[in-house]
Amino acid sequence: MQKKSDKTAPDKRGPQWDDIRYFLELARTGSLSGAARRLQVEHSTVARRVESLEQALGLKLFDRLPKAWSLTAEGETLVAQAGRLDDEAQAFSRVALGVSSLQGTVRVSAPPVMAGHFLVPRLAAMHDRWQNIHLEMIGESREANLARGEADLAIRMSRPTAPGLTARSMGDMGYGLYAAHGYTQRRPSNAWEFLGYDDSLEQVPQQRWLNQVAGDRRFVFRSNDLTALFNAARVGLGIAVLPHFLAAGDDALSLIAPVCPTVRQIWLVMHPDVKRSPRVRLMADLLVEVIGEAKALLSEGAPPGR
Repeated sequence: MQKKSDKTAPDKRGPQWDDIRYFLELARTGSLSGAARRLQVEHSTVARRVESLEQALGLKLFDRLPKAWSLTAEGETLVAQAGRLDDEAQAFSRVALGVSSLQGTVRVSAPPVMAGHFLVPRLAAMHDRWQNIHLEMIGESREANLARGEADLAIRMSRPTAPGLTARSMGDMGYGLYAAHGYTQRRPSNAWEFLGYDDSLEQVPQQRWLNQVAGDRRFVFRSNDLTALFNAARVGLGIAVLPHFLAAGDDALSLIAPVCPTVRQIWLVMHPDVKRSPRVRLMADLLVEVIGEAKALLSEGAPPGR
C-alpha cells in the first residue's frame, strides 16, 4: 500500500495575490492578532487566507504554536519572494496613481495635533479648490510607510532617512512655555509644577529643554498625548511646553518666560512615484500654501500679517 503524504495536493486554481499578502503580513508580525491589526481585518480572516494559500500550494507554511505562528522551512523559503511581490504591487499602485486625475483619494499622514488643530480647519476653508478629491487625514505619531502606500503625503518633524523618498522643508515650528492665566502670579517660581511627555517621548527636543527648566521641581502630569498636555495647562494644572500654533491664540493660556529655543523643521514627504499624480500634487501644493501662510504663527506664535 502506498504511504499517504502529509502534504495536500496543490489547488489547480493556483495562489491568489490577496492570500500571499496575508501570508506576508503574518510572517512579518508572527501572530494572527498582529497581522489582523495591520490589515484591519478579523484574525479569523488572516487564518482563513493563509490556509487557502497553503491549500493552493500544497505546502505547510506555518507551525501553529500556542502564542505565535512560526514559519516552516517552506515558508521561510517563500517569504522573501512574497516580499518582492509586495514591493512590485506597491510600485504598480504608485505608478497607477501617477497617471490618475484630479478625482480620487489622497491620504495625508501628519502628527495628530497638527492634523486636527491646524491642517483640517485650514484645508476645510479652501474645500472648493479640492472638492473632487476624497481627503483622508491620518493623525499618527509613527512614520507612515510611503513605499507601501500607507499614505501619499506625510508631514514630519524631522527629515526622512528612509531611502527613495523626496522631502521639502516647508517652515519651522516653534514652542513656548505656557500656563493658565494667573498661574505664575499665584505661585512663586520655586513652587511651579510642570506637565510633560511620558517616557516614550522623553527624548524629543522640547521635552529635554523642559526637563532643564523644571530642574528639581515636580512634574504633576505626564502623557504621550499633546492634546492632553494642552488641556491640562488650560485648566491650571501646571506649566507645559506647547507649539505656538496650538497655544498662542488660546484665551485661557499665557506665554511665560523663559523663551524656548527649540525650533523644529516641518517636512513634506512623498514617494517620487506619486509626484506625477495631479491630485497628490494639488494637495501637496495646498499643504505648502497653508503652512506658508501661517509661518509666523507656527514659528513665533504671531498671527499672520504681523
